[in-house]
Amino acid sequence: MSEVDPVLVEIVEGTLASVEMEVETAIARTARSPMIRDAHDFRAGIHDARLRKLTGRSYSALVQPIVRDFPIAEMNPGDVFFHNDVYLSEGGIGHLPDLCVTVPVFHDGEVVAFVQAFGHHDDIGGAVPGSMPSRARSAFEEGLMVPPIKLWDRGVPNRAALTIMTRNSRMPDSLAGDLDAECSACLMGARRLGELFARYGRAAVEGCFDAIIAKTTETFRRELLSKIPEGVHVWEDYAEHDGVEEPRLHAQRITLTVDHSAERPLVIDFTGTSPQAKGPINHAGDYAGGVFLIKWLAPILRNLADTPERMAELDVNEGVVPLIEMRFPGKGTLLTPIFPAPTNARTFVILRLLGVLAGALAKATGGRMPADQETIRYTGVYGEDEEGRPYLMREVLGGGSGGRWYADGEDTIHIVPDSRNIPVEFAEARWPFRVERLGLARDSGGPGLYRGGLGYDKHIRMLRDASFMSIADRSILACWGVNGGRAGRPFLVTVGGREMEGLVDDFPVRAGEIVRVRTTGGGGWGSPYDRDPEVVAADVRDGKVSPEGARADYGVVLDGPPDRPRVDAAATEALRAELRAAPAVPFFDRGPGYPTLSGGEPHADVDLLDPDDAGNAGNAGGVGGADSRTG
Repeated sequence: MSEVDPVLVEIVEGTLASVEMEVETAIARTARSPMIRDAHDFRAGIHDARLRKLTGRSYSALVQPIVRDFPIAEMNPGDVFFHNDVYLSEGGIGHLPDLCVTVPVFHDGEVVAFVQAFGHHDDIGGAVPGSMPSRARSAFEEGLMVPPIKLWDRGVPNRAALTIMTRNSRMPDSLAGDLDAECSACLMGARRLGELFARYGRAAVEGCFDAIIAKTTETFRRELLSKIPEGVHVWEDYAEHDGVEEPRLHAQRITLTVDHSAERPLVIDFTGTSPQAKGPINHAGDYAGGVFLIKWLAPILRNLADTPERMAELDVNEGVVPLIEMRFPGKGTLLTPIFPAPTNARTFVILRLLGVLAGALAKATGGRMPADQETIRYTGVYGEDEEGRPYLMREVLGGGSGGRWYADGEDTIHIVPDSRNIPVEFAEARWPFRVERLGLARDSGGPGLYRGGLGYDKHIRMLRDASFMSIADRSILACWGVNGGRAGRPFLVTVGGREMEGLVDDFPVRAGEIVRVRTTGGGGWGSPYDRDPEVVAADVRDGKVSPEGARADYGVVLDGPPDRPRVDAAATEALRAELRAAPAVPFFDRGPGYPTLSGGEPHADVDLLDPDDAGNAGNAGGVGGADSRTG
């Protein structure tokens, strides 16, 4: 590494980031479907000839399934490979609407890198519009499965394959346009990378690749992993329903072992994860050594950085893989499903795993991790417009992130990087409904010394009869609070005043009825009775907390009008003293939904600190100023 020119490393690293962003920008500007063009639910990635992910701006799929089926030596310039088969993707694709294109990069006639893009497309067939049937019992109900194929051969598109795919889609024009955009953008990215190799030579550029990855390994080992005490830490969280059976606790469990002297200092063991579900919440993660899940979970470690600014500087590339060992249970669990188990709602599992790792690290570090973040959900309506043409409006609305040991959570964030809600003006011009409200859901953030972020409150009035659809969890179990913080409000949808379940395919909505969507609030961090009463009053003034919530959740008594609330200091002190005398909450607070599914148990055994961890809880309280009396 010492022989690599550090200036050239910076040039190559900047070029990779620039090419990745250029590919994503090209896709966003030329795609056809709202999910890709407007919601930005897609990713690009750059990998080297050793299949290592070089860029760290966001997660991406894997190249492993392509080189498994198409030897590198037989690839040609202008080739484009395609796949969406979950069980043949080596863990890189989670559900069939995620379509992936891969383009090899050539220098002097040899493959030197790969440019890849994958995104969530509107429809790839299956039982329901959008290809995410909430009651699916088999992958065959979820849409067209395409194993790795050569979609373009030396620059010539495979028209037969494209015809088969578009014929199976309810929205063939959007699908064709999106694939054209992604293939063209990746080919453009391959040309840009080819220019980099032509300018500096293969040996120099590949040496920079090694240096970029090694820097990530060393940075994570030195700055982040060193902050985790050695030991074994166990935590679990749950998906609440699978669309087929009655709601229950589907556990995802992590046993985190930390040994700084080991070659791989972190071992993440998923033993104890529940059996695979009958419905579509499974995720096929036990492939290629779990390399996709390693890169998916590693961003949680960035919360251990010294400052938020430093956290934002840390990318996740292949350099994290040598630090983490994944251990999976045998076949037949939520993370090791057996084909053809359905997977279209696998976000219930892989997004929950982010929180499970954060929870295990919170126990290890005395709470120096955020509370639970928002969870992804898809809601939408479909039907026919005024001219009898079918339409599908599906949106990925964000929610609140968890309170942190130094700050409140963020409001209405989107866990998919760079994704966004669909602009109201665009939606109303394209689909037969009006958006009557789009704002923050008051009181949705979990109370705490640092409050959880708020979710959305969105009201849609239908102008024509339609059908409502939803793929969402956290409608029973809330985003948990930590270190004395309380859980946020769960997800809630009402259609004409009727409360919906989280998984819905085809609930009828009549013209004139309102669909109201309230997304999740993040969990709180630290005791809410330690939050500055004047900050609570400011939250009330800003409409983030109601006067009733200020009293019930924070023990703050206010007088005066809501737009100019004043703190009654004496009454607040007396009320807080009364509230503090109540039994302490566990280290993790899951909200009232947990006893509903646990048979009345107030909390899980893993929600209490182990004796070795309890001493650390006070450290977190001291850092953040939280009440460390968490039981």
